Amino acid sequence: MARSIYNYTIDVLRKVSFDPALFKKELKKASRRLLPYEYSELIIWVKEFTANKPELEGVLV
Repeated sequence: MARSIYNYTIDVLRKVSFDPALFKKELKKASRRLLPYEYSELIIWVKEFTANKPELEGVLV
């Protein structure tokens, strides 16, 4: 079940990537919902996803 939350979180982040504030809010929610190792994987995914999106550069700061 936890993996489905991880996949759902990625889907949500893709859908809200048009708005940096909303993206950051959903990322914060994910930090509370996911297991620590899943959150670490998500951060790696976010770094790769935002690499070519300058509007999302500051979300991990």
